[in-house]
Amino acid sequence: MIPVYINSVACISSQDTLRKDFIQHFNVENNISLLSAKEPNYKDYISSAMSRRMSKTVKMSSVASKYALEEAQIENPDAIIIGTGIGCSQDSEKFLNNVIQNNEEFLTPTFFIQSTHNTVSGQIALALQCHAYNFTYVNSSSSLEFSFLDAKLQIEDKEAENILVGSTDEQANRTMELFQLNNTIRTPENLPLSILDSKTKGVIWGEGASFFVVGKNKTENSYAQLSDIKIINALEKEETTSFISEFLSKNNLQSHDIDVVILGYSGDAPSDEYYNQASTLFSNSSQLYTKHLSGEYNTSSGFSIFMACHILKDQAIPEIMKINEVKKEQIKNVLLYNHLFGRDHSLVLLKQV
Repeated sequence: MIPVYINSVACISSQDTLRKDFIQHFNVENNISLLSAKEPNYKDYISSAMSRRMSKTVKMSSVASKYALEEAQIENPDAIIIGTGIGCSQDSEKFLNNVIQNNEEFLTPTFFIQSTHNTVSGQIALALQCHAYNFTYVNSSSSLEFSFLDAKLQIEDKEAENILVGSTDEQANRTMELFQLNNTIRTPENLPLSILDSKTKGVIWGEGASFFVVGKNKTENSYAQLSDIKIINALEKEETTSFISEFLSKNNLQSHDIDVVILGYSGDAPSDEYYNQASTLFSNSSQLYTKHLSGEYNTSSGFSIFMACHILKDQAIPEIMKINEVKKEQIKNVLLYNHLFGRDHSLVLLKQV
């Protein structure tokens, strides 16, 4: 099987992850319900005329994809594959508000056209004049993992050499209000949130865009080898350890071979029980978490994979991410386990290059 490499990474998140020394400036915000992305000055990347017509998620993705392609020294990828959970929700809300305010009459189509989930991949392709394979996965919290799986299969089947893979999700006012009403997002009276000690429901919600260039050739800048991915829609809590063990066995590994495991703890106590089950397998591994930094959202695994790539390349673990104090002399294998409120479970195995 042809090895597949992650040759560049870029991320816009609630942390200032576009700067080179971003790890030194990590900051935990646990007193607010919504974590907004730290956006760059878009005028440096997108013309004002175009920027005015773009939603937040399109702008974030345009900049993050630009960073990823430049680092990989790729002008035009062989494919563009994007994963998103709720897509261009801001434009969707604007269109629906217009429907209500105008009594379903005299509607302009702009917001409707820009509200489709594949707007992001389309805008990136237009900017690059890329006429290659262009696809968007909308699979809740496993959208990015499906995108990586698609890219991996295309490279292994020799249908492509360099693929731009990304994930993106934005906050939209009405959607966030609804999430608070159904207790998906914590209300102010249920804050501050200590994710690892939570005994109640609800999360702090984030947003962001993470982009990667996946290629068949290892380069001087390669971050990791994308070894394997496994996705399952539904899983009983008592099946968690067997789900992970079977995945490791398929890759000729045992739990003690995993140097770092990143668990998707979100602060939602009932669904975090899956991670408690998983952690029992990795008493000899460095256990980490990331959602106190990024917030929970459909494609928050993009931030986790972004951090995993840096950990493998730099051979260093930020103290702020540690759950336990296990230290490894060399980090060879990193496993990421994620789900969203107990649905759409995914495992991603990354290896040192």
